[in-house]
Amino acid sequence: MGCCASKFPPTETHPEKEKPAQTPVRPLPPPIPTVGPLEPGTEATGVPSFSEFSLSDLKTATNNFSPEFIVSESGEKAPNIVYKGRLQNRRWIAVKKFPKLSWPDPQQFAEEAWGVGKLRHQRLANLIGYCCEGESQTIEWAMRLRVALYIAEALEYCGSEGHSLYHDLNAYRVLFDEDGDPRLSCFGLMKNSRDGKSYSTNLAYTPPEYLKNGRVTQESVIYSFGTVLLDLLSGKHIPPSHALDMIRGKNIILLMDSHLEGKFSMEDATVVVNLASQCLQNEPRERPNIKDLITILSPQQPKSDVPSYIMLGIAKHKEAPPTPQRPLSPIGEACSRMDLTAIHQLLVTMNYRDDEVTNELSFQEWTQQMRDVLEARKRGDYAFRDKDFKAAIDCYSQFIDMGTVVSPTIYARRSLCYLMCDQPDVALRDAMQAQIIYPDWPTAFYMQSVALAKLDMHQDAADMLKEAAGLEEKHQNGGRR
Repeated sequence: MGCCASKFPPTETHPEKEKPAQTPVRPLPPPIPTVGPLEPGTEATGVPSFSEFSLSDLKTATNNFSPEFIVSESGEKAPNIVYKGRLQNRRWIAVKKFPKLSWPDPQQFAEEAWGVGKLRHQRLANLIGYCCEGESQTIEWAMRLRVALYIAEALEYCGSEGHSLYHDLNAYRVLFDEDGDPRLSCFGLMKNSRDGKSYSTNLAYTPPEYLKNGRVTQESVIYSFGTVLLDLLSGKHIPPSHALDMIRGKNIILLMDSHLEGKFSMEDATVVVNLASQCLQNEPRERPNIKDLITILSPQQPKSDVPSYIMLGIAKHKEAPPTPQRPLSPIGEACSRMDLTAIHQLLVTMNYRDDEVTNELSFQEWTQQMRDVLEARKRGDYAFRDKDFKAAIDCYSQFIDMGTVVSPTIYARRSLCYLMCDQPDVALRDAMQAQIIYPDWPTAFYMQSVALAKLDMHQDAADMLKEAAGLEEKHQNGGRR
């Protein structure tokens, strides 16, 4: 990642006046927590000296790389994202985050960054630092075996459908779906093998026959599959010639990824290493075919009953509750999609119009206690409007704890704040409390449906959504109550 000095406004601006560069519908970020000084010094030009940043520094500056801080997304072959960020000294910066594909060699990235970081000019977005730390994850051995099998099965299917030539098969062609299952990208099926660009990787990973005649064959795909097996075994991109030397020298342990920490079956590893060696044979006719790959890999699945998302340590994809048959109001539609941003906008617009039956204020409004209550609500409303959800929770909690006025809207708003802070259990509690205050208020039921869905109680969420839609229809046909 690279950091550039930016010309964002030097003074604090109100969040409502800041417009995200990517799209105006993105929620604006909450205030960024401050950390210790990031910059070792400032040069005569007024630009900070070039330095190395830690990943923690950049996470803090960009609110943990929040989507709300994205100002640019671009690049097809090597996608990158630019975030705005703010340092302890209130200086705005731009942080460009590269995928590993763009800069596979961290040392080269660091060297080039230091070279460019010496440049200082008023017409440049001056580079003030870099970070080579990543957020990589070690994939366990059983999952690597699953990747190998699933990709082989995908290639077999493509061949049976008349698409046996897959161009430039490599680890970057392996994608993971919402359940964590590996899938093979279709784009490798579309390249023209006659354009001379079927292999964009280093020549060291290209099938020998392609170097001779420029043609991709079914055997070429098997060779490339062997390079994918090497990546799965070693956790890095090893040139086939180097890997074959290690295999011939029976240095299998040296070939294995050290991040696995020995947590693999040596018997299974030997099977996969031998299979990779067969795929990488110089003579195409000596390589196995797709069916051979599947026959060998199918028994090597030690956790076939464990879902992929568990092995990858990711949360299971959550389905939004099904939409009821009757048309939904805007708040109902937003809740059915679990679109928290849209729900927030609607609750701001609705204000307190549904509280009129509960807020019949008397002369107490002029007492100090009542002024304190209304002041707490006012501060909470400002924080809620500005998407400072933690501050809104604190202010609304003060309002509720004073106990002078009951408000279903306050509970609905605080429920959304808890959802925004990934606390669906307490969000559900607040939505239920709103229902207690106003028993047939559709919004209270809608908020419960979202919280239930976040808690993976999808059938209960669907039932609650249906109940809310029924209450709305009743109100429309027969009045408020």
